[in-house]
Amino acid sequence: MNSAKKLFLTVIVFICFFLLAAPQVLAANDRFDANKMGDMSDFDPGNPIIPTGDTIKIAVVCSFSGPAALVGDIYFASVQSVAHDINKRGGILVDGKKKLVQVIKANHESKVPITKKVCERMVLQEKVHVLWGTNGSHLMKVINQVAKKYKTIAICTAALSDELYDATNFNRYSFMTSFSCDQIGRAAAYYYGNIRKKEKKFYILCQDYLFGHSMANGFKKGLKEYYPEAVIVGEDYHKLFATDYAPYISKIKASGAEAVYTGDWLPDSANLLKQSRQTGMKLPFINTFLDEPNMLHEVGVEGTKGLVHIAQFGAAPPAFKTPEQLKYYLAWRYQFDKWKKPFNSKLFMHGTGNMGSYRMQTYWLLSVIERAGSTDPEKIIKVWEGDTYEDVNGTVYKMRACDHKVAHDLFVEIYVEPEKQKDNYNIPPYYWYKGCSEPGPVYVIPAEKVLPLMDPKLERCK
Repeated sequence: MNSAKKLFLTVIVFICFFLLAAPQVLAANDRFDANKMGDMSDFDPGNPIIPTGDTIKIAVVCSFSGPAALVGDIYFASVQSVAHDINKRGGILVDGKKKLVQVIKANHESKVPITKKVCERMVLQEKVHVLWGTNGSHLMKVINQVAKKYKTIAICTAALSDELYDATNFNRYSFMTSFSCDQIGRAAAYYYGNIRKKEKKFYILCQDYLFGHSMANGFKKGLKEYYPEAVIVGEDYHKLFATDYAPYISKIKASGAEAVYTGDWLPDSANLLKQSRQTGMKLPFINTFLDEPNMLHEVGVEGTKGLVHIAQFGAAPPAFKTPEQLKYYLAWRYQFDKWKKPFNSKLFMHGTGNMGSYRMQTYWLLSVIERAGSTDPEKIIKVWEGDTYEDVNGTVYKMRACDHKVAHDLFVEIYVEPEKQKDNYNIPPYYWYKGCSEPGPVYVIPAEKVLPLMDPKLERCK
C-alpha cells in the first residue's frame, strides 16, 4: 500500500472516531468552521482565480520585490487562500448584495516613500476597502497614516511594534490582529521562568529599528516580571539585511550566554542562524521568524534542534484533534503537490505557522465584514471593537475596544528531531519534515499572562 493510500485510510479512521465526540461549544461571537469551506481543489497561489468588478477589495501591502520579496509570496498565498474559499462559497452579503473577495498586490518595496505612494493609489484609484500589511513596523505606520487620512480600514497582521497603537499613533481605522513585541517577549520570559526553569543567562540580538528595539524591550520587561533571577549578558542591534554576523556571534560566545533572543525576520534570521551554526555555536535561539523550512533544511536536523519558537497560531499537541482541523489542513496540503515555483518549496507545504496565523486573521476580517453587512468602515469598526473570534484550533481572539489590540493564548514550540515529532504531527508520515527539526512539544501561554501592552496616555483606554 502506497503512502497516499495509507494517509487516506488514516484520515477516514480519524474522522469516524471524532464524529462520535461532542460538538464544540461556541465561545465567541463567531468562529471558523471548516465544514463550511468551499471547494479548494483548484486553489493555486501561483495561478490565482481573482474576481473583478463590484468586489470586496483587499490590498496586500508588502514587499513583492527586493531582499524581502519572499515575504510577499507568503502574505499573498495566505490571503488568497482565504479569498478563494470565501469566493467558492459564493461570497459575502454586504450592502444588500453578495460580493466576492478580490486580492490586489501592492508592492511597497520595503521603502517608506513607496509605501505611502502605493497605499494612496490603492485607496484612491483601486478603491480598496482594506489595507492589509505588513513586514516592517515603520512601514505599517505609514499604512495606518494613509488609512486614517482616507478613512479606510487597515489590518496589522505582521508588524509587531506596540508603538503603532500607542497614544501618539493610534487611529480608530486600524486594527492590530497580530500579537505584539511586548507579548512575544513576555511569553518567552514566562516559558523560561515558569515552565523550563533552567537557563538564566540571555543575549539579545535584534535588528536596529523600531521593531527590533521593541522586541528587545518586551523580553527585558518579561524577564523582570516572570524571571527576575535571569540576567542579560549582552545586547546588540544590527542593520537591516546585514550579511556578516561574525562580530555578533563572537560576542555572544564570549558572553557566557545560555540562549539568544532575536526578533530577526527573513532574510536576516536565516543568515544569523546559518552563520552561527557554521562557526560551531549551538546555543538555542528564542525567536519568532526562525521557522522558514528551506533554510532549516540547509542547516539540518542537528543545527535546528532546540530552537524555541514563540507562535501566535498553534495548539498543544497533537496538531489534529478534530475532523474539522484535519479538513482545514488537508484542503491546503493536498493542493501543494500541484504548485509551481515559487510556491512548490517546502515553505508552502503545510500552510501552518505564521501562514496559519495570517490566514486566520484574514478569516476574522471577513467575518467582521460579513457580520457588519457592509464595507462601510464605521460599521466595521462598530462590530470589531470588543469582538471575539475562535480559530480552527479553538483559540479565541479578543479585540480590545479601546486600542484595537488583540489578546489570546500564545504558544512556545520546541524544535525536535523528526522521530520525536509524532506526538505533534499525528498523521502519516508522523513528522512535519524529514530533513530538519520542527515543533514537537508545545506549551500554551495563557492570554492573561501576555495581555497586550496598553498605553495609559491613550484617552480611550483610561
